[in-house]
Amino acid sequence: MATDSHTTTSTEAASAVAASEREQVLALARAAKSVAPAIAKLPDGLKAEVLIACGNTLIERTAEILAANAEDLTAAKASGIQEHLIDRLALDEQRVAGIAGGLFQVAALTDPVGEVVSGHVMPNGIQMRQVRVPLGVIGMVYEARPNVTVDAFGLALKSGNVVLLRGSKSAKRSNAKLVDILQEVLQEHGLPREAVQLLPCETHDSVQDLITARGLVDVVIPRGGAGLINAVVTGATVPTIETGTGNCHLYIDRDADLELAINILINGKTRRPSVCNTTETVLLDAALPPASVAAVLAALRQAGVTIHGDAAELGDVDVVELTQWDLENEYLSLDIAAVKVDGIDAALEHIRTYSTGHTEAIATNNIVTAQRFADEVDAAAVMINASTAFTDGEQYGMGAEIGVSTQKLHARGPFALAELTSTKWILQGTGQVRP
Repeated sequence: MATDSHTTTSTEAASAVAASEREQVLALARAAKSVAPAIAKLPDGLKAEVLIACGNTLIERTAEILAANAEDLTAAKASGIQEHLIDRLALDEQRVAGIAGGLFQVAALTDPVGEVVSGHVMPNGIQMRQVRVPLGVIGMVYEARPNVTVDAFGLALKSGNVVLLRGSKSAKRSNAKLVDILQEVLQEHGLPREAVQLLPCETHDSVQDLITARGLVDVVIPRGGAGLINAVVTGATVPTIETGTGNCHLYIDRDADLELAINILINGKTRRPSVCNTTETVLLDAALPPASVAAVLAALRQAGVTIHGDAAELGDVDVVELTQWDLENEYLSLDIAAVKVDGIDAALEHIRTYSTGHTEAIATNNIVTAQRFADEVDAAAVMINASTAFTDGEQYGMGAEIGVSTQKLHARGPFALAELTSTKWILQGTGQVRP
């Protein structure tokens, strides 16, 4: 009986926490909705001024941010969190400066709000124009990446939106400190703190509360691993912009410059293994000489990468046996799948089978092969003789990005300011009526 009583008490306590979080989420969402019209009308000069001030303040208060982050890292390591998530969670002075730099870049970008996308005069004299407008209240669900907290705020404010942030429990101290700083700067400039708010993260229920808050939240954007993204996309009743996982491939063609191919492979794999634009599989043309294949594998090993493949196929007894899982998933670590394919046809077929539609790359000096690869690969980004690491909003000149979309509606690839707007049609007449 004591066990049953304890179980009942625990269940009731969990239900009470979930109910409390739901009330908090809905209250914060209502507050966001109430200030959204004011944020939508902010002049670009004020938005830029606030973003610059936020960036400067983050730099000035780096010590506070790092202290909060250190607490998160200690707790995360004690809980046995995966190494790639530790890397995403960790901040240092350089990363804080980079986060602030993203705000400076966004501040300098052209404000998309009010941009006339198209327009014409109807035969009856009515003037029509299609203009960009903010989406409204944006919900962000993301894992262990404090930089997303600031990136999402900066892009949301610049595009006239309000943002509700549901970060992971592992980053709660870092996120709380960052949001406190951003809210203080907003308040100092006479703007509502509710332009950016951090949602509770003690239970997963708060995610569901956010993604089903129709009428209060206009769009939800998940950013993280496959599990998080799938949970949001399948559970949301609010419109969702899907940011996808990155099972990215590099195909080294028989006509590739081998030194170039190795350089972009090593960069794509090792620059930052924990991010979604990392090269996870290298496809080796079966026509490559054995010495060239050996050189590719040796370069990977020298860079500290563990190779998963077929020992007989690759002519290398030291590779880890390849499994189906290796072909279907992101490693997010210093591991790579190496597979021989019979030319461009087999490479394209392999990519069609296993790609997540994020970024696909080819190394070749054959312009016909390169063009066919670009034409036939179904991905948000295609790299020809360049590293997969370039799929990044900052590299595209967008400033900070909200994520990399692998869907085909509204936004695809790195998306930032323009993609955080919708449009409306404005028709101006002089009393015309329709016959």
